[in-house]
Amino acid sequence: MIFQILIGAAVIIGIAVLILRQVNQYEGGVMFTMGRFVGVKAPGWRVVIPIFQQLRKVDLRVKAVDVPEQKAITKDNISVGVNAVIYYKVSDAAKAVLEVEDFRYAMSQLAQTTMRNAVGEVELDQLLAERNSISERIRIVVDEASDPWGIKVNNVELKDIALPADMERTIAKQAEAERERRAVIIRAEGEVTAAKNMALAATTLAESPGALHLRTLQSINDISSDQSNTIVFAVPLEVLRALEKLGKS
Repeated sequence: MIFQILIGAAVIIGIAVLILRQVNQYEGGVMFTMGRFVGVKAPGWRVVIPIFQQLRKVDLRVKAVDVPEQKAITKDNISVGVNAVIYYKVSDAAKAVLEVEDFRYAMSQLAQTTMRNAVGEVELDQLLAERNSISERIRIVVDEASDPWGIKVNNVELKDIALPADMERTIAKQAEAERERRAVIIRAEGEVTAAKNMALAATTLAESPGALHLRTLQSINDISSDQSNTIVFAVPLEVLRALEKLGKS
């Protein structure tokens, strides 16, 4: 009797193993009956009759896929190597199975082609300066193209832009020249400011009686603090004029 119960239990377990399929919470189960699509099964244990039925499980989580480096030519005829990462998820499990043979491979190829086309539409300076906007442009194109496959593209990020060695040297020289230009402008602006201040100081001294004498005495005092200096004293013109008036009188 016990042996028969064990056999019965083994048979039941064997049948359960054959006909039960588990669909996880992050999956969608696409069910086919005799080759015909009959629906998408929710998470849980599902009965699948062997031979007559088939259950294909599709992962609905967000996927991060590296797009291999692509050689492309910019609008100004410069060869660059660009790679990216694309984040997408399956929003409709039925379409992902029914509308495309292998949505992972299809997404990779679509992203590569779109990335090359996007790079070819912009110049190198724009590609380097507007990486985020170009990434968003690629995302929009890939999202629209993959919508019939039941796929939603969340984000596309350009990871690296590889330039030829000679172009890197040219960009470095250009950046150095730009820094030198800014330095020259800053120095020139400083000289203009200094000249304006000196002119203002000269005007102030000229308009204030005795101010020039005080400034001269202050300068002599500053110079005389060092014993090694030789001082050549220039008599102010006002003193000479005063002496001249005394002589005439």
